[in-house]
Amino acid sequence: MTTATDIASDLQLPSLPEVILRALDACHSGQSYREISRIVSADTALVTRLLALTSSALYHRGAPSHSVEQALLRLGTRKFQTLLLTSALRQLMFELGGDEWQQLRDFWRHSLTTALTAKTLATLTRYPEPEEAFLLGMMHNIGELIAIKTPCPERKQQILNQQNDIAAGLVSSWGLGTMAVDAMRYQQALPGQLRDAGHLVKVVSLSTRLALSDAVGVGAAATIFGLQEDLTREINKKIGEEVASVAASLGIPLDTDYDAREARRQLNQRLLEHTMVRTALALPASGPENLSTLVSEAASSLALITGLPVLCFSREGEDLTLRSGTCRQLPEMSVNPAYGDSALTTALRTGTTTTMDQTEPTVLDQQLCSLLAAPSLLALPVATGDSVFVIGIDDQTVAGARNLGELFTRELSAVLELSSADRLGSDQQMVNDRLRRQVHEVSNPLTIIRQYLFQLRSRLQDPDVQDELNIIQEELERAGNLLLQISQHAAEATGSDTDLNEELTGLGRILRDSLFHDDHRELHLHLCKADTQVQAAPSAVRQIVLNLVRNAVEGFGERPGTVTLKTTAPLFQNRRRWVELQVTDNGPGIPEPLQRRLFEPVNSTKGDGHSGLGLSIVKQLIDDMEGIIACHTGQEGTAFRILLPAASHNDNDTD
Repeated sequence: MTTATDIASDLQLPSLPEVILRALDACHSGQSYREISRIVSADTALVTRLLALTSSALYHRGAPSHSVEQALLRLGTRKFQTLLLTSALRQLMFELGGDEWQQLRDFWRHSLTTALTAKTLATLTRYPEPEEAFLLGMMHNIGELIAIKTPCPERKQQILNQQNDIAAGLVSSWGLGTMAVDAMRYQQALPGQLRDAGHLVKVVSLSTRLALSDAVGVGAAATIFGLQEDLTREINKKIGEEVASVAASLGIPLDTDYDAREARRQLNQRLLEHTMVRTALALPASGPENLSTLVSEAASSLALITGLPVLCFSREGEDLTLRSGTCRQLPEMSVNPAYGDSALTTALRTGTTTTMDQTEPTVLDQQLCSLLAAPSLLALPVATGDSVFVIGIDDQTVAGARNLGELFTRELSAVLELSSADRLGSDQQMVNDRLRRQVHEVSNPLTIIRQYLFQLRSRLQDPDVQDELNIIQEELERAGNLLLQISQHAAEATGSDTDLNEELTGLGRILRDSLFHDDHRELHLHLCKADTQVQAAPSAVRQIVLNLVRNAVEGFGERPGTVTLKTTAPLFQNRRRWVELQVTDNGPGIPEPLQRRLFEPVNSTKGDGHSGLGLSIVKQLIDDMEGIIACHTGQEGTAFRILLPAASHNDNDTD
């Protein structure tokens, strides 16, 4: 007999083609991961595949993803785009009839309604992880999605009978915890049985009932959470409006019959374009020794997939030079891109696709059209900023050439980035390490100069001399800041994991030579002896520390003050291993107006406390690395407690 676990392992599930199309567009246009995750969150099949992939051994880094944003951050948009393309390819395997497409649309609406309701209830009842509630709301009825694409009636009924166990099996396999598993398993429990159940169980169960918008759900809300009928109906109304808004943004009709044929045709066309482009870029080349040669050879691939004549221009010094093309005889041609308004030079300067101005074409436009034997042209810049492809077009081919050309240049840019990274290799790491050591050595004489400057101030009372000493001090500060920026840049390519103690030690040396060079300010470091490797980029860690320390120093004003950086490892919380960083000061504390809007971007309060803008940046950085930050402030000073996820090789996966 087939078990629920066996069924749950089948993740070849259908999606609404409109969602995949919209997600692909978001990836191609460079939208933020938040916008991409918002689109992905609307489709259970995509959410399932994303979570299954990021919880696998390939991407698992010690803790499960409790939200779509976390999973997307872990995977990265480039790999997620590949996931989208494979999802589109799988759509071709699903032979759904008209009734089944209607069922898929209705499933989509119900799962999204449940998820949004779960998130709202979690927020209303103060459940600490509203995004987790949303995620489980999307997954609660995944058995129905599996049943839709199952042709055998007996098998279909078996799946429907085991819905709760199927969802529980998936959630368990992703490591989301026993409470999440229970929320799936007991989602259909009677309201009277849920009064003393776990918070998450109650949220998910009530959401599934409220999504049906009937009197039973309203009554359950009163039984489970004591919600008044008016409030419950208002929640239902708002959620209905939000679902309708999402559907409209995706082009999914809710009040009429659902016909997926046009969206499927567009998706198949997009898939074909991607396949052609990736195949063309994978064609064997003659082994180019530099990136410009690779771009030149790619011109023939672009001509192959578009079926149109192509020219390729690349930078040589200050000029753009014609390097390759499909024309039989290529003239020697160089163009200064700083001048003129041709499509070629405009595309290079703006970094955007440009068509020839038909009403007032430049001489260069006309020359290129003559070479291409075409009435018009399209100029497509490569993201590296050094090359431009020019395609000969007419009124019938312009749309297809733009779509394929922009897709081709995006994929080519990705190939070039990978090639550049491979060429750097370990040599770049050696250069970065050497640069950081040199920065430290240069900092030492700056410290000596500052000490002599302090002694000169006490000996020379002439106001004019004091003004000149002030200028010297300002220039020293500027030099110290430049060194700090160089040090930050030097470690950008050191990987995704960071030794927190090592970063704090390096920052401490530089900060003591800049922000803490005066005798009335002190910086103390109390670093634990345990391993402090964290899952964060060095640049993000430095930015967090610098913002907090600078805010503290600004808060001192002319008063003396002390800032202390302290690390503790390991710490265990929520079944995860953390490294703790404490940043404390003995300043006047954060002003009350800022306390009420802590971590929100507000006007700076330099001289009066911690900067609201700096704190908002800190909060965003810590959220992006899935960390936690808390603050205590008062007249005795301010303390920030930051928990950063420990690196995966530190046995971060623990109960």
